[in-house]
Amino acid sequence: MELTWHGHSTWYVTVGDTDLLIDPFFDNPHTSLDPSDVDAPDYVLLTHGHADHIAHAGEFTDATIVGTPELTGFIEDEHGADDTIGMNLGGTIECGDAYVTMHQAQHTNGINTGYEHDAGVPAGYVISDTKPTQVSDEDSTAFYHAGDTSLMTEMRDVIGPYLEPDAVAVPCGDHFTMGPMQAAIAVDWVDADHAFPMHYDTFPPIEIDVQDFVNEVAGTGSDADVHVLDGDESVDLGEL
Repeated sequence: MELTWHGHSTWYVTVGDTDLLIDPFFDNPHTSLDPSDVDAPDYVLLTHGHADHIAHAGEFTDATIVGTPELTGFIEDEHGADDTIGMNLGGTIECGDAYVTMHQAQHTNGINTGYEHDAGVPAGYVISDTKPTQVSDEDSTAFYHAGDTSLMTEMRDVIGPYLEPDAVAVPCGDHFTMGPMQAAIAVDWVDADHAFPMHYDTFPPIEIDVQDFVNEVAGTGSDADVHVLDGDESVDLGEL
């Protein structure tokens, strides 16, 4: 499984022959790319409806758009998308070679386009190369994109023990989401081997010293390796 961080919460994930783009927002200081520079994904996963997460969803309507039914309905109406999958919390769908499980995130979710639209509930995703079951599979690989969220016990009680992410991307910019301390606890709770900070340094309220996150993860006693990526940098989870 290959992961590429394009800044903020925008990730490009490749599982086998399937490419998935999460929360396309390329107007951020960590990427040099325009949406047209990105290889066309097969699927676009949207965590929630805020502008810094769906800003460029309309540039990828040739892909299958995945999100809550309210949010995919908005993308259909606003951008003419005709290939969408509306799903909801707890559901798992098969997306090519990937299995995508939607899980809750604690956040808000209005869409402001001059008037408010309901985008359903905010979410995160666990993307895996095998279907999640109660039987642990050491050969499976899973990546948890936490979305915009606060710290929540679901990470410790459900996502960690049952969905078993090998890697987790957590927002750590504070103000609108978790800051470094709570994000580090999230990493410890999901018991991932690898952790990636996201949703920081995009605009002034979420500017942080990302080393604080690295230090906080170490302070929890977690064994996770923290990888602070440059914008547009890729990693192969199988090679870490």
